[in-house]
Amino acid sequence: MSHDIGPIDHSFTAPIGVEVKGETWACVEMPDSAEFFGTGKSVKVDAEVDGEALENVGLMPTGKGGHMLSLSAKVRKKLGKDLGDGVTVRLTRRLT
Repeated sequence: MSHDIGPIDHSFTAPIGVEVKGETWACVEMPDSAEFFGTGKSVKVDAEVDGEALENVGLMPTGKGGHMLSLSAKVRKKLGKDLGDGVTVRLTRRLT
């Protein structure tokens, strides 16, 4: 189920916090992302996190076959969310 460049409409809910090399990063992991995108490499997307638009952001490989979306301190503050809090991510367009 590989999704090509262009509009998509895919949502998932996950907690903020992905363990990377023994540290917890302020990221949200997308379930089954490698299968969804057809790649384990970075993918650029437009997304919404709890309704907050994020344009041209990268879904980075987790190193375990998935992808994660980094949420900056600025975005987390706007959302009123921190590590461990759940968010809903909606992907609206694949750019690469």
